Amino acid sequence: MSLQPAAGAPPQQFPSTTVRPTERSDRPSLNPLRSSSYTVLPASIAGLYDGLGPSGRAMLAPSAPKGRIYTVTATPGYGPEQQVEVSYTDTKLIGNGSFGVVYQAKMLEVDELVAIKKVLQDKRFKNRELAIMRRLEHQNVVRLKYFFYSKGEKADELFLNLILEYMPETVYRVARHYSKNKQFIPMLYVKLFMYQLFRALAYIHSLGICHRDIKPQNLLLDPDTAVLKLCDFGSAKHLIQGEPNVSYICSRYYRAPELIFGATNYTTSIDVWSAGCVLAELLLGQPIFPGESGVDQLVEIIKILGTPNRQQITKMNATFAEFGLPQIKAHPWSKVFRPRTPPDAIDLISHLLEYSPDQRMTPLEACAHPVFNELRLPDCKLTNGRELPPLFNFTDLELKIQPMYNHILVPSHLVNRTPVGQSSAEDASPVTAAGEERNSSTSLNVAAGASPDRPQA
Repeated sequence: MSLQPAAGAPPQQFPSTTVRPTERSDRPSLNPLRSSSYTVLPASIAGLYDGLGPSGRAMLAPSAPKGRIYTVTATPGYGPEQQVEVSYTDTKLIGNGSFGVVYQAKMLEVDELVAIKKVLQDKRFKNRELAIMRRLEHQNVVRLKYFFYSKGEKADELFLNLILEYMPETVYRVARHYSKNKQFIPMLYVKLFMYQLFRALAYIHSLGICHRDIKPQNLLLDPDTAVLKLCDFGSAKHLIQGEPNVSYICSRYYRAPELIFGATNYTTSIDVWSAGCVLAELLLGQPIFPGESGVDQLVEIIKILGTPNRQQITKMNATFAEFGLPQIKAHPWSKVFRPRTPPDAIDLISHLLEYSPDQRMTPLEACAHPVFNELRLPDCKLTNGRELPPLFNFTDLELKIQPMYNHILVPSHLVNRTPVGQSSAEDASPVTAAGEERNSSTSLNVAAGASPDRPQA
């Protein structure tokens, strides 16, 4: 599917715009072409990052746009409902699925790459993904820059277009590269990726939002700075106690057992299970529970965790309290992973992959786990010599989630330098109340769109 200029305006109840081609501009790029200095991955994959600046931001060559320029009237992702004109060009399809398509494009006003996620809009309902993304503002969550509506080829088709930050890599592609080369991701980077994922989850869960599709494909990476951002909120939902939810959600390998048991009253802890599966996969080099069906998925889980007892089954879904399962003993976690796996990493996994949802660690509790103590050392740096990405610039909102962990989350060498709720100048730039970075030499204006293979909820 190609992105076509819209032929008219959608029904009045929707904010609308007409996508129209504009004249080509010969203005040069604001940024010179530079190569990435990222040295974590082997040279064979590091070469993929040519064209990224030292911050990981996509650096655009000083040349005129190659494709048609589109100008749209869009609404900013944050702030007042004030429509503005934005122009983009050089659209390129980078993902597609049952939800729609994702394009990469070049924004002319700021001369940077963005991802445009185009989804068919049901005119009868508000788009849940849009509503959720407009609430989210955190350094480890992909940023919604603008959105606009456009008409399709059919008379009654209306598309929602989300203009998102762009990042060039995903945890999935990086992990797959290492696996193909029979290598493992360096432990420092496993810790960095997982810490930032847990921080993102702590933030969205504090707002009552459950992502419901945590997997390596939805974890975007900046290859220079090791910044991770959570993307694709197409399956996300604000969970309300007592309100039922669909159980057929989340990609199979990362699906919590209560979902397999058909639970409809689950909590945000399903994301914690998924995160545990991601961590285990990064340590193993392959998915820990590679089921070929829902039932097979449960069998794979039982092979390691053992058969859940009646109390655990009731916690997952009371309807299946008498459900007959083969009795299998739990496999020791220490034997699941290779011998050199850090024991504290295995300990963390054992507290994430719990049958009983209420027994799983919270995301912020996971951030405070000893496995991440290395990141809290004052002299810890990336293997390419760069400083770590911002990890400790917690906002007041974040510090109020579970205050009992604040003395661990804020490293001792930063305590006396930074008032509670503010960020350290050495760690990151000032942050807004919602967690947005501003004016930092390491802050990013790039991230990405959505994974193309999300199952329909």
